[in-house]
Amino acid sequence: MEGKKGFVVKVSLIVALGGFLMGFDASVISGVIKFIEPEFNLTKIQLGWAVSCLTLTSTLAMMVAGPLSDKYGRKLILKYAATLYAISAILSAIAPTFTLLVLARMIGGLGVGASLIIAPMYIAEIAPAKIRGRMVSFNQLNIVLGISIAFFTNYLILQLAKSDSSFANALSFDKYTWRWMLGLESLPAILYFVFLFFVPRSPRWLAMNGKEEQALEILTQASGEKNANEVLDAIKASLIKNANKSKAKLADLFKPALKLVLLIGVVIAILQQITGINAVFFYAPMIFEQTGIGVDASFSQAILVGLTNLVFTILAMWLIDKMGRKFLLVIGFTGIFISMSILAYSFATATYIIDSEAVSNLINTIPGINWSSIQNVTFTSDIAIKDALHNLMGTEMANLHASDIVSQSININSWLVLIGIIGFVASFAISVGPVMWVLFSELFPNAIRGLAISFIGFINSAISFSVQLVFPWELENLGNAGTFVIYGVFGLLGLIFVLIFLPETKGKSLEELETILVKSDKE
Repeated sequence: MEGKKGFVVKVSLIVALGGFLMGFDASVISGVIKFIEPEFNLTKIQLGWAVSCLTLTSTLAMMVAGPLSDKYGRKLILKYAATLYAISAILSAIAPTFTLLVLARMIGGLGVGASLIIAPMYIAEIAPAKIRGRMVSFNQLNIVLGISIAFFTNYLILQLAKSDSSFANALSFDKYTWRWMLGLESLPAILYFVFLFFVPRSPRWLAMNGKEEQALEILTQASGEKNANEVLDAIKASLIKNANKSKAKLADLFKPALKLVLLIGVVIAILQQITGINAVFFYAPMIFEQTGIGVDASFSQAILVGLTNLVFTILAMWLIDKMGRKFLLVIGFTGIFISMSILAYSFATATYIIDSEAVSNLINTIPGINWSSIQNVTFTSDIAIKDALHNLMGTEMANLHASDIVSQSININSWLVLIGIIGFVASFAISVGPVMWVLFSELFPNAIRGLAISFIGFINSAISFSVQLVFPWELENLGNAGTFVIYGVFGLLGLIFVLIFLPETKGKSLEELETILVKSDKE
């Protein structure tokens, strides 16, 4: 049995490398935005677009990746995703204009959308029920590992850009800092493409396409001969049950029989993103820098965020098949609400003063401005001081310099901010981060799983796109405190929903869950 488990683990780890690329691709931009904003003279919405454009195309890809994987197989679609990741990384690194950078990242978004839903689907279809939660969580583990590595490589490249070593000078890290950050992704993308040749096709996909002998062979490798025959019989029974039904259509998801699973899927998909996780991941250095700790410290604290995400995702993988999905979600949404409340309180009680020392520095860096009208004035919110800067300097100058001035003038408990963000990331990582994808792979019947996950993934990605796009605007217009209050309220709503509506799914086969969760058409 250990050998069978080793096979499943090996295959799951390889397939889940798509999650690593997704995490890296998505969060590497957190280090890039500081450089491209002044280089391309971006507005806040353009800055948000640079971050969120990848998610826009991933949203579109999710709508077609599931049905395409039903037709051509999970493995082939993942190979195409790996190719798109590599192309995107290379083109992003050499993009001469903002428009071409956006287009390059949008190509990567197609890979993100495909791998984000196909990888956990594939793993769920090959893993035995008793370890399925942990195996599917490998995908989330690799996502957070990719996020962590991206934070680390961003910081490393930032230090190399300041280095006088011959190695750093030869590779022009100082001149091409953000381009190196983006280009590194091409290496793991190529490795992923190669490794995919060493995994089999999904046994459930093979059975759905009449290739039962091949399906049985792979199931035997995954769970032993006896269990393999039982699983194959259950798959065939499920397929026979749906044999007289026409090919799955989007309208099928809205039938009364699927009302409960669709409600759970849609709400969890929205909650995972609307509580602000990608705002924190993609803008972590920006958030930390606004507390006045400086550029290097903000990048290093972003690494801490990534490590926290990694550690608590591993903890979730250990607990998910022991404690169950619902238990982890209750713990997670409670933590999200508390952590966002801490962040909102921290920024709500912060003050901002441009003192004489700051004015001396500003006179040298921004000449021609009369600072006396706002010198030593105590501002009680980031919105108030930004409004004052806009009135004093004009919109264009304020957009260019406001963030730096705010970070120099803020008086805030930066440790409390760090605790709030770390607490939020830990709460997300131990719950809705990995649990959502496990639930998606479990909730829907075999016959419509690909279509259903594409639809739910589309909603999840659309919310993610919106959060990323508007986050700089929210900080500018609602302030830090107001933004985090909104995320905290959604965390509280998530807790209430889980307590009322979510059943436990641990330890049951996909076919058993179909019987429990999906009502017959006669009911």
